[in-house]
Amino acid sequence: MTELAHTAGLPDTPDNGGRAPSFLALAGRVAALTTSAFALTEGLGQLRRRMEHDADDADQLAEQAAAAEVDPHFLGLVHEAARALRAVATVTGEAAAAADQMAHASQGMDDAHNAEYRGVYEAVQASGYQQPKPGFLRAR
Repeated sequence: MTELAHTAGLPDTPDNGGRAPSFLALAGRVAALTTSAFALTEGLGQLRRRMEHDADDADQLAEQAAAAEVDPHFLGLVHEAARALRAVATVTGEAAAAADQMAHASQGMDDAHNAEYRGVYEAVQASGYQQPKPGFLRAR
């Protein structure tokens, strides 16, 4: 028999009188986190692609400026801008990978939470009787 989770370490929430979040509240918050992390991953991916495109455009501009014999100082500035854009693209890609890991981890947490407690929640909802406080029926 597994031991039921202790709720003392869960954060208080203003919407439930300062008690630990309910099954549905916790599931909703984890779902919101998962959705936000996936959205962040997508947005960062778009930003990375945009920065790479802009860096390619800056390189092309530098080539055209060199062909037009533009002052080397200005060519250097264009090349520096292209390097900076590529650096932003690299860091954005790393941030997107971290957001993707967060999304998958929160999805895994949601799956584990549902696997462990969904049946208990549904049984309590179907019973129609007042249930004891969390931890009262803890198995050891």
